[in-house]
Amino acid sequence: MSDDIVYSAIIDEHYQEPRNFGKIENPDEQIMETNPTCGDTIAMYVKIGEGKIKDIKYVAKGCLISVASASILSENVEGKSIETVMDMKKTDVLGNLGLTLGPAREKCALLSYDALIKMIKDYKSKNSQ
Repeated sequence: MSDDIVYSAIIDEHYQEPRNFGKIENPDEQIMETNPTCGDTIAMYVKIGEGKIKDIKYVAKGCLISVASASILSENVEGKSIETVMDMKKTDVLGNLGLTLGPAREKCALLSYDALIKMIKDYKSKNSQ
């Protein structure tokens, strides 16, 4: 069985049964992002405590890649320090999908990452004073 088939099954599983899907009441940060190219949207919510992502949830409407990527990202960052998350690169996120994507699909895969990074920057800005 090739890696693409295995990873396709993992991505399909995350699309069919997304992890951390939903909303957080009274989040520390929240954001709504849209991919203007295809119309995918994500609303993301985080609770941060002791410098770590204590809880992360999202509501996504979009293609298989954007929803699965949000699910995988949420699993990978929960419990991690915000500094560790800020050190993540786009290539790390794309690598977690295990697929080679074209530029348009990369935007879908990175929608949740871009939203998360913006939220952490906002959080740090508000809490550095």
